[in-house]
Amino acid sequence: MSGREEDRVADGVEDDDEPDEWDKRIFSTGCALENTKLNDCFYEKKDWRACKEEMQAFKECWKRRGNDQRTDSKDA
Repeated sequence: MSGREEDRVADGVEDDDEPDEWDKRIFSTGCALENTKLNDCFYEKKDWRACKEEMQAFKECWKRRGNDQRTDSKDA
């Protein structure tokens, strides 16, 4: 293990560029960019109400990509 690798492990931070399950799900929606902008806005402002434009862009993308149909509840 290199010194840099040992530092990451010691810090408890894994530095990999492989997408995890969450990333794969977001990318599969086709709205990853809009999701990132919305999350960044909330991170900066700490108030969803201040992110209305980003939320609207995400909602429009979600509908445009047919994700609303894909995620509808299904009766058993």
